[in-house]
Amino acid sequence: MANHNKVGHFGEEMARAHLLKNGHQILAQNWRWGRAEIDLITQWDNTIVFVEVKTLTHTQYGYQEQGVHTKKQALLFQAATEYLYQIQHEDEFRFDIISVVLDPQLALQHFVDAFFPDWTDE
Repeated sequence: MANHNKVGHFGEEMARAHLLKNGHQILAQNWRWGRAEIDLITQWDNTIVFVEVKTLTHTQYGYQEQGVHTKKQALLFQAATEYLYQIQHEDEFRFDIISVVLDPQLALQHFVDAFFPDWTDE
């Protein structure tokens, strides 16, 4: 496994543990639809949460959560819409971002309801 894949996998596992600790039920990990991949899908109460995990080895060039641009948001929204359709979920849903930074000190930050893509701008 390439080093960047190991870093990403480590970040996803940290995010998964964080979500479980905070009462989320993991429904899917690395769920794919079309060109989109949703890192984690959880349920928290009646809300389906689509989680994008961004892992950095350092913050020298900025923070990864800033990298969830509108194109990525649109892809995630399309995949999330398909997932909701498949499970016939009609209640609340949201998009979270979890940022994991490995150096200089291990840190995890959870951005709840981080974005809601404007699906009309495709």
